[in-house]
Amino acid sequence: MKNLEIAALFNEIADLLEIKGESTFRVNAYRRAARSLENLAEDVEAVADRGELDQIPGVGKSLAEKISEYLRTGKIGYHQELLRELPHGITTLMRVPGLGPKTALLLYEHLGITTLDQLEQAAREGRLRGLPRMGKKTEENILRGIEQVRRQSTRLPLGAVLPVAEELVAALREARGVGEVSVAGSLRRMRDTIGDIDVLVTASRPEHAMEVFTTHPLVAQVLSRGTTRSSVVLRNGMQADLRVVERSSFGAALQYFTGSKDHNVKLRERAVRMGLKVNEYGVFRAEDDRRVAGRTEEEVYAAVKLPWIPPELREDQGEIEAAERGKLPRLVTREDIRGDLHMHTKWSDGQATAEEMAHAARQLGYEYICITDHSQSLKFAGGVSIDDLRDHIRQVRRLSERLDGITVLIGSEVDILADGTLDYPDEVLRELDVVIASVHSRFRMDTQAMTDRILRAMRNRYVTMIGHPTGRLLGQRDPYSVDVERLVAGARETGTILELNAQPDRLDLKDAHVRLAKEHGVQVAIGTDAHSPAELRFMEFGVGTARRGWLEPQDVVNTLPLKKLLARLRQKRGG
Repeated sequence: MKNLEIAALFNEIADLLEIKGESTFRVNAYRRAARSLENLAEDVEAVADRGELDQIPGVGKSLAEKISEYLRTGKIGYHQELLRELPHGITTLMRVPGLGPKTALLLYEHLGITTLDQLEQAAREGRLRGLPRMGKKTEENILRGIEQVRRQSTRLPLGAVLPVAEELVAALREARGVGEVSVAGSLRRMRDTIGDIDVLVTASRPEHAMEVFTTHPLVAQVLSRGTTRSSVVLRNGMQADLRVVERSSFGAALQYFTGSKDHNVKLRERAVRMGLKVNEYGVFRAEDDRRVAGRTEEEVYAAVKLPWIPPELREDQGEIEAAERGKLPRLVTREDIRGDLHMHTKWSDGQATAEEMAHAARQLGYEYICITDHSQSLKFAGGVSIDDLRDHIRQVRRLSERLDGITVLIGSEVDILADGTLDYPDEVLRELDVVIASVHSRFRMDTQAMTDRILRAMRNRYVTMIGHPTGRLLGQRDPYSVDVERLVAGARETGTILELNAQPDRLDLKDAHVRLAKEHGVQVAIGTDAHSPAELRFMEFGVGTARRGWLEPQDVVNTLPLKKLLARLRQKRGG
C-alpha cells in the first residue's frame, strides 16, 4: 500500500512542478519514479530495509531520501513546501479529466478559481471561453468532468481498496485473541467501486482487535472506538468499520453485512414465509424466538432451504430463484485460469521484457501467455512498426521454444481506426496468434458510428477479440457511447471473443455486460493488460467481475488448456 501512497505523492509533486514551470526533466523524473513504485513487485519498505531504494528504476539518491522520509514520518517535506508555495486547492482542479496543471494555473491566474464549485459556476456562465485555447466545447467538457469527479468522489475503484482492506485484515489476524476475520459489504461482493470497508471479526479479547484496528498506520482519524465497533477514516479518505461479533453469530453477521439490500430483503421475506426471522444475530423461529442457525453462512442459507450463494451474486439479480431451482452457476475461479492473453512489454509501453513476463507468469502457475504490444499508430505508447513487429515475432517464437513450463504466444493490441479498419494489414495480422482490436482514439463519436466502427473490426477474420470494449476508466473517463447489445450480437455472429479487461481502473466489460455476453453464448477472455510482472496479479479483479457476471469456466477462453485454446483461436480464421 505504501508503494501506491508514495507514487501518488510523487505524481502530485510532478503536477506541482509543472504548474511552477519547472523543467520537463524534473517533472518526468518524479513521474518515472511513480510508475516504478506502482509496478514494484514487493513492498517498498522491504527494499528500504535492504538499503536498495536507489536500485528501483528511476529512483536516485534524492528520491530515495524522500521515500525514506515518508516511511519514517508519513509525509514528504518537499511536497508540503510546494503546496505552501501554490494556491490552496489548485490540485483539486486537476482531478477534472482533461484539465492539466497549466490549465489549472491559467484558471487561477485569470479568474481566481481554486474550487470545483467556482469552476462549475464560471463554466455555466460562459466565462471560460474568453481564456486562451478555451471555447464553448471546452466548457461543456469541463462540466461533464466535474460531474464525473463528484459522482466518483465518495467511491474508489476496487483495485485501490482491496489491497488496503487486505492489509487491515492481515493485521487483525495477528491480533491476540482474534479468531475469524472477513471483509463484508460491497468489497466482498467485488463491486467495481467501493464506498467503505466493513470488517467482521470474532475475538476473545475485543480490546486487542480494536487497538490494532484504530492504531494501524493506514488510519488517519479515529471517528469512534468501542468494545464491539470502531470507525476510522483511512489515509485514502475512505471510512472503515470494524465489528466484533459472537462466534455463534459470525455467519449471520457476515451474510447480513455482505448481501445487497435487495438480496437481504428477499431472503428475509422468504424466511418469514417459512416462520423464521433472519437478522445479523442468527436465524430464529418466529413462534418462540429459538435460534436455529447463525454460526456459518451455509447454516443461514440452509435454514431457508437454499444452498450457499457466492457473495458476488448477492445483488437480487435472480440468484435466489436460481438457488431454489438448483441452478446456481459454478463460478469461475482464479485457479481455473490457465493463462493471460493481454500484456505489454518494453517493445511498446511495458516495463519488462517478454522473458521477464513469462517467468512471472510461470510462477503464477500459468500454462501460457500472449505478448500483445501496441500497434504502430499508438505513438504515445511506443506503437510497434511492422518491421519491428516481425522481429518481435521471431524473438518471441524463439523464447517460447527455449522456455520450460510455459508457452509464449505472440499477438498485438491493434488500434481500431476511426473507419473501423485496423492498424496493421491482414498479411501482418495472419502471422499473429492473437489480435486484440481496441479503440484508443476518437472517443466522442456518436453511438451508431462508434458501434459500426467496432463491428467492422469484428468482421475481420483475424481479429480474435475486442479489447476493453467500452473504453471506460473508473473515476477518470466515462465509457464512450456504444451499443453493447449490438456488440454482443456481432461477437456471436462473427465468433469474436470479448475481453474483460482486469486492470482495476477499467474492469471493462462491467458485470452487467459480462452477463449479457454469457446469455448470448459469447465467450470472454479475462486479460490483465499488464504492463509489468506485478500487474499480472490484476487477474484477481477480473475474475471477481466475471463472477459477478455469472461466468463459469466454460465461458472464459483462458481457462482452456493450450491445445484447445489454440484450436479456439484458429476457429474464426477457418483454420
